Amino acid sequence: MKVHAIRTGSVRIKTAQIEGRGHGLASIFADRNWSGWLPTFAWAIEHDEGVIVVDTGQAAHLLNGHGRSLHPFFRWEVHFRIEPEEEIGPQLRGLGIGPRDVKRVVLTHLHMDHDAGLVHFPHSQILAAPSEIDTASGFMGMLRGYLPQRWPDWFNPIRLELDDGPFGQFAASKRLTKAGDVVAIATPGHTAGHLSVLVEDGDAMLFLAGDTSYNQALMLAGKVDGVGPDTQLAATTLRAVRQLAQQRPTIYLPTHDPESAVRLATRQLVTAPLELGAAA
Repeated sequence: MKVHAIRTGSVRIKTAQIEGRGHGLASIFADRNWSGWLPTFAWAIEHDEGVIVVDTGQAAHLLNGHGRSLHPFFRWEVHFRIEPEEEIGPQLRGLGIGPRDVKRVVLTHLHMDHDAGLVHFPHSQILAAPSEIDTASGFMGMLRGYLPQRWPDWFNPIRLELDDGPFGQFAASKRLTKAGDVVAIATPGHTAGHLSVLVEDGDAMLFLAGDTSYNQALMLAGKVDGVGPDTQLAATTLRAVRQLAQQRPTIYLPTHDPESAVRLATRQLVTAPLELGAAA
């Protein structure tokens, strides 16, 4: 098994989105400070049972036309940068992985920097959490900023029921391979239906975290982001991540952490002292 970090362009967001400082989106709109350009990673797991892609990253075609939403968040609170050759499809082909080689695409959540590359996977199973699909769909999904109108016409995701019971400190999970070495877990916080994917890779657990936190330091400090609907729930999720890292060697890989690709390549483990496990 081999896991690839695929950088699909870059994004800039308000600093109050990265680390919560007030009351929801109001604090983000009031923030005048921007992050630097951050990566947007997607992940490809080459497995004996078929390639699994986790998130599909950004896409250049959504930066023009109908992709430029009138939703105020996407007009004023986030900037995207990507070239067509940086999309996940061309990058997978560069690795020798064709679109029909991808058995499944698992979406941690349905924000546009995680699902914009769906256009490259018309022949794959697309999986997302049921509550995430429901929240993102229809007119209310548009009002919430999910922008379902930009999804491919054929998009009909499979509702990934996390019905295999708890996984360690995580309340719900689902094995994604018969071998049981790739597992989806519920990591609510950034969105209510957010999930992450764990990969047992030799002597370490790879934690493909989506936006569970924007970087590893925030996870270790127990600092939730500024957009999640339930800060208590988000804090509980971050605590569970730290507890997992205490129990077994873990490599933590958030989507927008500039160090994620290096951490994967060099197999840098989370250092989670016991006192941090009780934080937040």
